[in-house]
Amino acid sequence: MTHAPFAAFYFDCDSTLSEIEGVDELTRDLAASARRELQELTQAAMEGRLPLAEVYEQRLGVLAPNRRKLEDIGHSYISHLVPDAAATVDALRSLGKHVGIVSGGLRQSVSALAEHLGIDDANVHAVTVIHDESGSYVDFDRESPLWKNQGKVLVLESLPENRRPLLFMGDGITDLEVQGTADLFVGFGGVDTRARVAEAAEVFVTSKSLSAVLDVGLTDDEKAALERDQRFENLLRNTGE
Repeated sequence: MTHAPFAAFYFDCDSTLSEIEGVDELTRDLAASARRELQELTQAAMEGRLPLAEVYEQRLGVLAPNRRKLEDIGHSYISHLVPDAAATVDALRSLGKHVGIVSGGLRQSVSALAEHLGIDDANVHAVTVIHDESGSYVDFDRESPLWKNQGKVLVLESLPENRRPLLFMGDGITDLEVQGTADLFVGFGGVDTRARVAEAAEVFVTSKSLSAVLDVGLTDDEKAALERDQRFENLLRNTGE
């Protein structure tokens, strides 16, 4: 296990940077029985009981999200940020860290969150939805590795060398898969604790605040630098909350 200093910090989106699951938001207009069925499929994939690809294709085929719906999800991501998400990203960037997102979520929505947080769009990796000229759903980018298990591993392996050493934080099984590829994997239980992730992660945090990543991912000198900065002097005090 590689320890700090890390050159880059990458995060999952759903239930990590934002408290919501985008797919749950997409199912709100469905009949209750159909909504439960898709939510159960999503949970099974996140817990590793079903292959992600099997669930992903079926789910998007049913939901067929149009362009406006993805815009709405992006707004929901922003309005449901986990505590201290924006300040934590700002703190990391102030220290010269590369910050990025690797998510199996839908890129149009995830990019809206990234823009709000000041994360460079080039550091955002998610699954693009294809729409026609009217904004209606056509398909999704099947060339993306992120709709399948091990997709996040492939993305991390493709990152430039200057992103190493790299810390990755996420809540689900597809995040846990990067353990051994990321230089440090940190399981995040601040929104929802996945038992398999909690048991297997090199490091697992239960703080509701994203600032917990600072406590485990920064050197003492880097923490001291933040405490000297008036913008972040109280941020490290939230890491156990």
